[in-house]
Amino acid sequence: MLKTLRDITQAVAAADDLSSALSLLVRQTKAAMATQCCSIYILEDNQLVLSATDGLDPRAIGQVKMRLTEGLVGLVAEREEPVNLADAQLHPRFKLFCEVDEEDFRAFLAVPIIYQKLILGVLVVQQADARQFSEAEEAFLMTLAAQLAMTVREQRKKAEVKSAPDKSVYAGLSAADGVVIANAMVIGGDIALEQSDTLANDITAELALLDNALITCRNALSVQSQRFDGENEKEVQSIFSALLLLLDDSSLGGEYSREIQAGWSAVSAVSRVSLRYIDQFLQMQDPYLQERASDIRDLGQRVLRELIEPQKMHIELDVPVILVTKEATVTMLAEFPEHKLVGIVTELGGVNSHAAILARAFGVPAVIGVEGILNAGIDGKLTILNGSRGQVIVSPTLTLIEEYRSHIAAEKALQDRYAQELALPAITLDHTRVHLYLNAGLLSSLASEIAEGADGIGLYRTEIPFMLQSRFPSEMEQTEVYRQVLEAAVDKPVVMRTLDVGGDKPLSYFPIIEDNPFLGWRGIRLTLDHPELFLVQLRAMLNAAGSSEQLHILLPMVCCLDEIDQAIGYLDQAYLEVKQDIHPALVKPKIGIMLEVPALLFQLEEVAKRVDFISVGSNDLTQYLLAVDRNNPRVSSLYDCYHPGILRALKRARQECDHYQLPVSVCGELAGEPIGVILLVAMGFNQLSMNQGSLAKINYLIRRVSYKDLSELLVQALSQSNGVEVRQLVTEFLTRRQLAEFV
Repeated sequence: MLKTLRDITQAVAAADDLSSALSLLVRQTKAAMATQCCSIYILEDNQLVLSATDGLDPRAIGQVKMRLTEGLVGLVAEREEPVNLADAQLHPRFKLFCEVDEEDFRAFLAVPIIYQKLILGVLVVQQADARQFSEAEEAFLMTLAAQLAMTVREQRKKAEVKSAPDKSVYAGLSAADGVVIANAMVIGGDIALEQSDTLANDITAELALLDNALITCRNALSVQSQRFDGENEKEVQSIFSALLLLLDDSSLGGEYSREIQAGWSAVSAVSRVSLRYIDQFLQMQDPYLQERASDIRDLGQRVLRELIEPQKMHIELDVPVILVTKEATVTMLAEFPEHKLVGIVTELGGVNSHAAILARAFGVPAVIGVEGILNAGIDGKLTILNGSRGQVIVSPTLTLIEEYRSHIAAEKALQDRYAQELALPAITLDHTRVHLYLNAGLLSSLASEIAEGADGIGLYRTEIPFMLQSRFPSEMEQTEVYRQVLEAAVDKPVVMRTLDVGGDKPLSYFPIIEDNPFLGWRGIRLTLDHPELFLVQLRAMLNAAGSSEQLHILLPMVCCLDEIDQAIGYLDQAYLEVKQDIHPALVKPKIGIMLEVPALLFQLEEVAKRVDFISVGSNDLTQYLLAVDRNNPRVSSLYDCYHPGILRALKRARQECDHYQLPVSVCGELAGEPIGVILLVAMGFNQLSMNQGSLAKINYLIRRVSYKDLSELLVQALSQSNGVEVRQLVTEFLTRRQLAEFV
């Protein structure tokens, strides 16, 4: 059953277009269930349209349409549940459509195809004999429909994009505010297997390009294969094994090389070999061998992607661009040519994914969840990215361009107004001082950013330098990076978080394959299991700081007291080694933990006896309290840092830290959002760490509110039922004080 389900799903996903995909689906489902008819109806404009069939009159495809209140197919969609009838014609909802020629069919089984609560269509099998389809048959069809939901949806989106090539406005979710006008640069869209024939200028260089691409593909396939190493997943694992074999010199890998040696470029060679073999396999009589053509196509496109797209990132761009990609990785953003990335658009990813956080750190507008944008043919086209509204406008008119240029100018004037007060301390109208710190991960412009109003670095993400390497950086390399960070801060405090990888921050050279990475081997858990890495990093930090009192060390993802005790033990060891060998006057840094795991909310008394400070990671604390993966688009709408339960947890943390005289700050995204800052300051948090782009705005805002008014507002906010009501309440508060520009 597993193999059959996999084969059908793969065939549908690999089809060139929606029509071919649906035709494959009904044909293979009919064969798998050994029935006489299989059809699929797709929901379009509130009507179920016969979109493919193997058994009914093919002339009825696209012609037969029914409302959800009509017929048995409509009943399945209306109820969102299967219908299994021995004799369909006896049912009161049966409706005969003469065009489909189904009078001879009695047995009827239909299941809904549902994606994220939305009906996409109905899958139907029929048979002439009057008999009830078995429970096993019904279960198979239900499972198939569930597996196909995502694939059918993606094929429909592709079809919609192709049928509307002149579409100019795409909608998504705002991940970072701001507006920018620039050309789009697409990475990760469909790679056409049909490439132009280009002769090689340098055969040796082309062979080297091919070799690098093949190595990357092998590594990627090996990692994917490791995800399916259970006993029940051997068949799935065999798919990747087969693709790996095709990359060998004795198979397609060798054919690619020989084509280059014949004088063709690497891209042309892969294209020519792939098309040649696909044509040969499609002409074979054996259905199994015919299907292997899809493996060759898949592999060819993988290799072509490695040949074509990595080159884009290294081109010396003469103008800034808007990056359009499936899912922006931290490494991709960090390696982008400096000052050439002015906006980000993705099809996937959560508003609070690490890549989105980094986009906000860069101060570039970003829109995520833009369906169909990758294959909309916008590469190189002039584009307006409105991060504030979650809009992408392709090939705008001159009038629209002028309107947005005026908007950009007005926004810049607003930022200039905020910047005029940045050198002044963030003090409320009733004299409550709030210290504003900087979240950082890259060295570029760090000194100037700290000089422009930050009280120091509240979070230095040491994982970023690790992610930009192809191996673990040495102790000397780390020491140099940390020294530059400390020097840039010019005697101001610097909180360095120890290596925090895992979850949505992988290292390419240290892959971690887990079913649930956000609850897995990440943060302090990983470094405590690898003391050789942890001690090197601690020594590098201490060596860089020397006799300075700037350095504070922060431990991520701590969930129990034992982890704190172990980490302190390693810090003591590293301190003694550096003090004896390098810096006799070495100052021992303060040590703190990230408050991200909810369990520690109930152990703050014990925590206070072990550490010098706490930094609240509001992003992870929110996702763990709500049990919501912030990167998963299926549930990301449930991720809400303004959920009253989250706010009450933060208030509790603040009160307990005060009670135990434990300094506490907030370094999550909440600390850089105006509404979040209003609530955090009201709770008594007076140390906030944020991206550089938020610093001036937040400073300006704090100087225009009073702590007394915020305290009264907090009482109302904590009594609200949900995050929407909390936002509305704070928005009204700011509007009444002529501060509506902050929301």
